[in-house]
Amino acid sequence: MEVITSYYSDPSFTVFKVPKWRAKLYKFLSVDLWGNIPSNLQRAISAWYSSFYNKPISKSIIEPYVRLNYSDKNYLEKFKPPHGKNDFECFQDFFIREFKTLPKIDSPYVWPCEGLLCDEDHIDNLRLVSIKSDIRTVAAVFGVDDKQIPKDYTFTNVFLHNKNYHRIHAPIDGTITRIQHVPGDLVVLRPWIYKENPSLPAFRNERYNIDIVDGNGKTWYLSIVGGPAVGTIKLAKGISEGNKVVKLQELSLFYLGSTCCMAAPVPPKHHTKNTFVEVGIPY
Repeated sequence: MEVITSYYSDPSFTVFKVPKWRAKLYKFLSVDLWGNIPSNLQRAISAWYSSFYNKPISKSIIEPYVRLNYSDKNYLEKFKPPHGKNDFECFQDFFIREFKTLPKIDSPYVWPCEGLLCDEDHIDNLRLVSIKSDIRTVAAVFGVDDKQIPKDYTFTNVFLHNKNYHRIHAPIDGTITRIQHVPGDLVVLRPWIYKENPSLPAFRNERYNIDIVDGNGKTWYLSIVGGPAVGTIKLAKGISEGNKVVKLQELSLFYLGSTCCMAAPVPPKHHTKNTFVEVGIPY
């Protein structure tokens, strides 16, 4: 029996040992069964079962969840409740927690999010993906023409585990030139069940695409992808076409479930596929 051992959620996690047969079963359930339910019904079901995390009783989950997932007993000290609250009133508040102070990094390029770098390659090397008999290239993730993204750009996909910080920040200083909402499905995002193509959900799920042009005139393409249990992908205040952003300015947040894809003019210098990245560390 083949065991998938290449995917980690973060440095404190053990390897996800998913037998090949089980990964295939999960993919079948996610893509062939759940994925064939109409998208509007997927969203309705997701909103229904994720509503528990907005209830006050779900606050009781936070402490054991942090204790289970973090070795650092003071982990929450660097975060604060969202929306100016004085306390985490429900699990959703923990999920969309805010930094008390953003990281201070001198690098011109930083990672926009926290999670597992589950895919990383030159655009030209990425496989075509068949979605409901429609053959798509990686440009489809970002909602642009196949020839718009240069072949020497690098594609990255960061999977945000439920425990990870779920806000997306600008990787560079620049100007927003396009914002696009792409309706779609909400199939499961976990990359270890898509061994042949861990980015498959990004090709078909609901997402927001944001293009940012840097000081060198190069476009950075970001795709903020939702998954099951996503109630909302919410853009931050001031994020609109034509506006300037500064490095680490907040772009959006997820209300449960997410992946962040990026097509960049430079490859990451410090990370490779299956490594863990954090908000604000050098790209």
